[in-house]
Amino acid sequence: MYLFRLLRFLSPYKGHVALATLCIGGASGFGLASPQLVRWAVDFGLGARVLDGRLVVSPSTRVLAVAALAVVGAALARGLFAFGQQYLSEWTSQRVAYDLRNRLYDQFQRLSFSFHDRSETGQLMSRATQDVEAARLFIQFGVLRLGYLAGVVAAAAALMFWSNWHLALVALSVSPLVFWRSASLSVRLRPLWLRVQNRMGELTSLLQESLAGFRVVKVFGREDYELQRFGREAQALFDDAYTAGRIQAYNSPLISFLWMLSQGLVLLYGGWLAIEGRLTVGELTAFLFYLTLIQMPLRALGWIVGVYSRALSAAQRIFEVLDAQPEVKEKPGALALRDVRGHVRFEDVHFSYDSLSPVLRGISFEALPGQVVALVGPAGSGKTTIVNLIPRFYDVTSGRVTIDGVDVRDVTLKSLRRVVGVVQQDLFLFSATIRDNIAYGAPWATQEDIERAARIARIHDFIVSLPEGYDTWVGERGITLSGGQKQRVAIARTLLRDPRILVLDDSTSSVDAETERLIWEALVDLMRGRTTFVIAHRLRTLKLADKVLVLQDGRIVEQGRHEELLRRDGLYRQIYELELRDQEEALPVARGPQPTAGGA
Repeated sequence: MYLFRLLRFLSPYKGHVALATLCIGGASGFGLASPQLVRWAVDFGLGARVLDGRLVVSPSTRVLAVAALAVVGAALARGLFAFGQQYLSEWTSQRVAYDLRNRLYDQFQRLSFSFHDRSETGQLMSRATQDVEAARLFIQFGVLRLGYLAGVVAAAAALMFWSNWHLALVALSVSPLVFWRSASLSVRLRPLWLRVQNRMGELTSLLQESLAGFRVVKVFGREDYELQRFGREAQALFDDAYTAGRIQAYNSPLISFLWMLSQGLVLLYGGWLAIEGRLTVGELTAFLFYLTLIQMPLRALGWIVGVYSRALSAAQRIFEVLDAQPEVKEKPGALALRDVRGHVRFEDVHFSYDSLSPVLRGISFEALPGQVVALVGPAGSGKTTIVNLIPRFYDVTSGRVTIDGVDVRDVTLKSLRRVVGVVQQDLFLFSATIRDNIAYGAPWATQEDIERAARIARIHDFIVSLPEGYDTWVGERGITLSGGQKQRVAIARTLLRDPRILVLDDSTSSVDAETERLIWEALVDLMRGRTTFVIAHRLRTLKLADKVLVLQDGRIVEQGRHEELLRRDGLYRQIYELELRDQEEALPVARGPQPTAGGA
């Protein structure tokens, strides 16, 4: 089934497939004509015949010359058609691989957070590279090339039966054994190649993880441990790939032996027929040429079985991704959010990642336009989950989340995420220029827009101090920038989209005081006039907030202003005493927006 689905990717290239089929027919036809020309040359050019058990020759120079020219012409024509067939096969298989990679990449982008939560990056990379290459080989050799090989075998067999069906039966008597062996080989190889493909994904995952975390490896001096870990995975891959290769290797000599056996039988029986006068010398020579033509397809059969087995495993892994459905989908006829004020409500929201362990239980609150809502609580209390539900990175299990009274599940994802800006704690910058990173979410932005956003984010002065300014190349994952610089670039990136609703992870505890001040000033400017949700780790954020939500075990156990919650002597007061009081003395007077009247 998976291989038939792969064949559908040939549909856009029907013209090229048809031309390749024509070339296959031409190459096969001229290839099959050569033995007949040789038969004609032997029987009529040499005049070779068996008389009283002796080979008698009566040559004709003219016939030999014509036959020689005909053989050369057939070889040239066959070469031209073979070139066309190989060129078209390669072009078509590469286009199918191109389409597959693009489909996979598009699917990676469209699938929900939950899919990527469950998947290993290396496995996905392996499917887009190794598995697609296996599928390409199937298209090129298992489909188009196999058509040529099958055509040669079928036509040669037909001509052999037409010439002498008794000798043809002798010549092809080993065919059932060849087909049985190939079928059993395919059954044995399929699970092996599936295991090889999975191990390649695991090895890619390990390699990607080690390279991404090489600084941690260096810091802890774990190079030898990582080498051993990689070596174990590489050895497991080697063992499975070697086993598959060994099985295939056993098949090739067997087919070669069967072909030689067939040739020996033809010489024995065909020679006897020629001596008896029931077969001409030319016909026997043609039979041997046909067997030579069949030899290559038969030799290739074992390899093609391996291509099929590997492609079947690869196709299964590819379509596992292509068939995956995003858990967050747009409804038919979803509306675009327009003229958003930023009034956000959670109405009895429950949520679970795996339908077994609830993460949120009965969350209800509202954030009025322009308010700052801070979320605080122990690790695992559900803070990040709440803010991830606003832009629909996940969908609620029950209840609903609304923006200006509209359920977020009723609007288009593009318009929703256009009005919800997110500055994450785990910042990610692309390997591109600083300009490209800032303008990533707003490719239409002008240089003036980019610089204005950078100024508000307190990063413009640093950028223009660099030799290449905004054209400075940022290393992989922003490695050439400090933590504070990366965060301010991320703030500028979010600000450039001018979202009405902001989601911020206030992750300034790991930077120095001056950097924290700059980031804080940028955050305050970013929050002004927008409905803002902040996962708060700093006291200044909590004092700035119009509303503080205190979470524990997926529930809101307290909510109110900072001063109100301190007076209640509840969980918030405990968090304050344990984690926040030390920040009180060092906290300067906040220069941020004043709380709105009535929270609005």
